[in-house]
Parts: sequence; structure tokens; C-alpha cells
Amino acid sequence: MKWNILHESRGRIRLHLRKPRMSLAEADQLQDYLTNLPGVRTAAVYERTCDVVIVYTESRAGIVRGLAAFRFDTEALAEVPANSPRAVNREYQEKLVNMTIFHLARKLFLPAPLRMVYTLVRSVPYIFRGLRCVFRRKLEVEVLDALSIGVSMLRGDFGTAGSVMFLLRLGELLEEWTRKKSLGDLARCMSLNVDRVWQQTAEGEVLVPISQVCAGDAIVVHTGSVIPLDGKVLDGEASVNQASLTGEAEPVRKSEGAVVYAGTVVEEGQITVTVEQQAGNGRYDQIVKMIENSEKLKSASETRAAALADKLVPYSLLGTAVTYALTRNATRAISILMVDFSCALKLSMPLAVLSAMRECGSYHITVKGGKYLEALANADTIVFDKTGTLTHATPTVVQVVPFGTRTEDEVLQIAACLEEHYPHSMANAVVQAAAAKGIRHDEMHSEVQYVVAHGIASQIGGEKAVIGSQHFVFEDEGCYIPTNECGKFDALPPEYSHLYLAIGGVLAGVICIADPLREEASEVLKQLRGLGIRKAVMMTGDNDRTASVIAKQVGVDRYYAEVLPEDKANFVEQEKAAGHTVIMLGDGINDSPALSAAAVGIAISDGDALAREIADVTIAAHSLSEPVHFATNIRSTDILAIRQALLNGMGIAVDMPLVQICEDLLAGTLIPILPGWVRPPIECYIVTNSSAWRMKRVRTFMQWYAHAMQELFASFEEKVSSIVGLPRDEFVRERDKVLYS
Repeated sequence: MKWNILHESRGRIRLHLRKPRMSLAEADQLQDYLTNLPGVRTAAVYERTCDVVIVYTESRAGIVRGLAAFRFDTEALAEVPANSPRAVNREYQEKLVNMTIFHLARKLFLPAPLRMVYTLVRSVPYIFRGLRCVFRRKLEVEVLDALSIGVSMLRGDFGTAGSVMFLLRLGELLEEWTRKKSLGDLARCMSLNVDRVWQQTAEGEVLVPISQVCAGDAIVVHTGSVIPLDGKVLDGEASVNQASLTGEAEPVRKSEGAVVYAGTVVEEGQITVTVEQQAGNGRYDQIVKMIENSEKLKSASETRAAALADKLVPYSLLGTAVTYALTRNATRAISILMVDFSCALKLSMPLAVLSAMRECGSYHITVKGGKYLEALANADTIVFDKTGTLTHATPTVVQVVPFGTRTEDEVLQIAACLEEHYPHSMANAVVQAAAAKGIRHDEMHSEVQYVVAHGIASQIGGEKAVIGSQHFVFEDEGCYIPTNECGKFDALPPEYSHLYLAIGGVLAGVICIADPLREEASEVLKQLRGLGIRKAVMMTGDNDRTASVIAKQVGVDRYYAEVLPEDKANFVEQEKAAGHTVIMLGDGINDSPALSAAAVGIAISDGDALAREIADVTIAAHSLSEPVHFATNIRSTDILAIRQALLNGMGIAVDMPLVQICEDLLAGTLIPILPGWVRPPIECYIVTNSSAWRMKRVRTFMQWYAHAMQELFASFEEKVSSIVGLPRDEFVRERDKVLYS
């Protein structure tokens, strides 16, 4: 691709793509490509002008090479989601501009009688909603809206009634825009994000992009994997967890002819599925779209704010009546109706929560509902899994200890043959160790049976072979250590995790696996204690020796070793019964019951698919620090912002005649944010109090709003001037002549 450099400074470059136009899908593809370039901190793509702004931290030459290598990929364009944030922004920007232009054009060009008729027609829905609330014997915000509009029209002030309706529509549009953007981000985070699948062909299983799979194709889904597409079972049998669809954690048996759905997880077994719906058309995608209609995930603060908003309506009506009784001034009485405290409560809280959920994305965090943010802020107990959570999910085999007559290579070969069927980090470590030594592990066993949180069982040479935890091998399966080798067993290094292999009821070998502790683990725990966590617990299925070493390094209050999945869930339930708010942090199938039982279940993004589906929050695998930084912001900045929004009474006044507000301007209770630029009929002011004006947050908002309004009115003048066939400057001069003559 060819680029022109428009502007350049240290660490920042603005370029123009030599292309006549750019579609939204192309802009999304380019944005994704630039964001993933090494050294790029931020990248912004402007599809209207084909411009790109890149902020980078590494060498300029690398950025230039990356830009030169970029090509629009037709296949990748087809995978760009239809509900991209860019498309949403384009849609609502056009709605906002069109609404504003129409409002201004109506005030400028429409004769007074027609404006009156238009206002009357537009007021019908608002009046109807207000009357409906009254008939239901409820005093809600809609009653205030109807009264303010109705009384204004009864007094003959159709301009005020029209402005009130315009502001109400503007507020509804902005709320819908923010909500749609937030929910769109959330939906994309909750999507399956399955890039490739195993397709069954005549030559065997082939790994292909999911976009190439069509209806009628056969795909293979292994144990622990998510089913990526809707379809019917062609072959095999499996236990499928459908909690993501039905909410039921009990797995369902699926065999030939059974229907399976995208987003569900194979807990045990293996199935071949005939695809019925291509990617994007399955039942899971439909459920993601239904997130918008979900009410059960609202936080308690949102519910309380909505209830409080409705309770304030009678007081607003009382204030109106008292004001009129004392002053006999209808204008002052109506002003009480115009100052709608209820809307500030009703709108600010949900938008604050949604904004916080959207902000999670910048910290690589997916939150499935507002109530989980609130639970995180109130949590006092946290339970950690060990492997893949406190430790890196990239364990490596450091030692193979054979027992009996087996050799190290034999033990590793058999272990790899069994473990290749199990999608777990420790299983991958065994397979990779065998591959590194050049050991072939062709199928030498019968059907593999996977026992959740325990291990794997199969038949080799007519003998039962098991591999897994100490509890599974020695207690559940009753295996024993060969005679005269108890000393070798006791001498196993305690700092490593151990994987036990037994054949014919006799221990054949132990594989020692190093799973290094995350560097940030102990520091993260200290930070969590500063945020109100009073109790930290580690629970693992690993042996006590290894668990004690890790627990001491991290600094948890208590640890439990060799626990089962139900033990983790029981512990969480006990803590909840004792009045604690519990966070569970894990990454595997064995953590799923505890993740479901906790007030907030947090899963690692590259962990098991079932754990991610059940969890309430998903965090990035590369670091545990980012969730802590985010939690800090949630507890301080965001909550403070909500309080300030509610207590300081900041609002926006539009369409106010200058004569009515000159005293307030002189007193400083109204602050013009577009002085010397915007002229009647549109005047914009910030309504605030003196204490709020001294806050940096309020001043920052004013600056942002002024910039946004300048862009909005500039766009308006450009459109209107093009309609009347005049240059923009000439149009502004002619407009001012008419307005000020």
C-alpha cells in the first residue's frame, strides 16, 4: 500500500492512504492490523478521509515497514463483525447531526403556525406516556416530562415545549448511543472467538479457519473444547455442558443424531458434528444479542438509583406547587419541572456502570454484568487456583523418574500418548517434552477415559494405564509403588508438580513438571489487601509439598492441597454462609464449580473453555496486575465520579434567551462554553454551582463539551451552506445579518 506522510513528530505520525475511499470493514481491518504491530501504542483510522494517526514507542523504520507490507485481505474483511463500533459511531453521529440540523432549520425557516402544529404532534407521545403513568397510579419521570411540555403549550410557549422535547430526544439518543457501544463491546468480548476448527475430511482431521466451514461440513470437537457451530452429532458420544445457554451446570449426554449448540463445551468424550449454521448465525450469537434485554445483571446501585429517581417525582411536583403559591409566577413554577433531578439519577448510574464495563476492555477484562463490578468492590475474600493462575500456564518437564523396569523414554512415550487427548497446560508440557526428544507416541491404547480433575485412564497391552494426580493414582485407582523403591519415591523434588503414571496397578514413572510462579503474584496479593481483601486462600489438586512452597512464596493466609473440584466449591459456599463476599480465580474445568458458586468468578482468558463460559469476569493471561489497577480505579475514581455527578447538579442549558439569563451570567452561576462563536438561535451554557466549578473533573468536561459542540455546529454549517449553495463563511455572514437585524 502507498502512503503520504501528512505530519510527523517524535513518536507520532499522521499518514494518508492513497485510496479514493475506505469502507467501514476495511477501516476495522486496518485498525486491527496497526494495533497489533510491534511498538504501536495507539492507532486511529479515519475512514472518511483515509487518514491514519499512529503513536509508537519503538523504531520508526519498523512502523514504516509494517505499513508498506499491509494489504487488504478479502477473506479477513468477510470476518469483520457487522456490529463494529465504527459502524455504530457512524450511525449515531449521523442521527445526532440530522436531529440538530432539523431542529435548527425548523426554528429558522418554518412559519410560526406550522411550528405550533409540529410541536403539538410531537408532544402526543410524551403526554400519552405521562397520562399512562397517572392512570397506573404511579408518579414517575414521564409525568414530569408531560407536565413541563403540556404546561408550556397551554401558556402558548411552544418554543420552550419544542426545546424540551428536543433535549429529551437528544438525551435518549446519547443514552442509546452509549449503551449500544458498551453492549456491543461486551458482546464482542463474550463471543466465542474461535479462529480455527478441526474439519473431518477424507484424509483425516484438518485444522482450517472457521470462516471456511460451510453448512454440511463435518467438524471434530475433542474433550475440553468449545463447540464452535450449531449442528448435529454425526459420530461419537460426549458429555456436553450447556450452562452458557440453559444455565444448568449438569452436563447432557450427546450421541449420534443429537443437536448441539455453539458455545457449549465438551466435558468428556469426542464427537463429530455436521454443521447446520455458519459462523455468526448460531444460537449462541443470538443469545449474545439478547444481552441488551437482560435485567438480571444490573447492579444494586442501578436498581436503587432508578427507584430513588421515581421517588423524587412527588417532591418535584410539590416544589412546583409551593413555588407558585409563594410567587404567583408561573414561569418560576414551571422551572422546577424543567430541573429534573430524577433523570440525573436514572441515567447517570447505568451509564457510569456501562462505561466502567467498557473501560474494562482497555485492561483486557471482560465483565458480564454490572452487579459483578459492585461485588468486586465489596469483596473481602479471594480464593486462588494454583496451576495456570498463580503460576504461568506454560509448565515444562524438568525430570522423568522411572520405576520398575521402565526407562525414562518409555515413561515419557506412554505419558505423551495418553496426554495428547487432554487439553491442559501440563498435558501439553508432556507432549512437547516427548517431541523435543524425538520420541514418537503412536496410538498404543484403547479408548481414553478422561476423569475431570483427576486424570486419564485407558488400556495398553491389555493392562489398565492411568495418569494423573497422586490422589487419583494411589487412592482412587489403588495403585502401589514397586517394592524396594519407596526411597526413590520419597526423594522426589518437592518444588515441582508431579504427574504419576501407573500400568497394571503398579507405579511406572513420575514426571516432574516445573510451573514457575508469576513474577507479579506476591505484589498483586499485597495490592489486593490494600483494596480490602482480608483473607487470601490457595486451593490446588497438587501435592502438599509443592503447594506449601508456592503458598509461602505468594504469601496467602492459608492453602489447601490435593483438593477436588467439589472441595473448592464447598469452601466457597462455607465462606459465603459466614457472610463473606468471595472472589474465585481459576482457569480449568476443575475450577468451574467454585467459579459458579462464588460471588464473582474470574477466569483466565487462555484457560479452559468451560471455565471461561461459567465465569462472571475474564482477565488476560499475561498478567494479574491489570485487574488490580482496574479495581483501584473502580473503587476510587469511578465511584467518586458518580457521587460528584449526583451531588453537584451539573447540567446543560440550550436555547435560553440571553435576556433571561444575563443576571446569571454576570453572577457566574451560568458559564457560556461557546463564547463568541455560537449565536442565537442556539446558545449553550453549563449549569453548575461554584464548588463544582473549582473541580478539575468539571472543567475537563466543559472543555470536552465545548470541543464536541464546535465540531457539531461546524458540521451543521457545512451541510446547510451546501444546501443553500453558499460558501460556509458567506452563509454565516448572511445568517448573522438576518438574526441581528
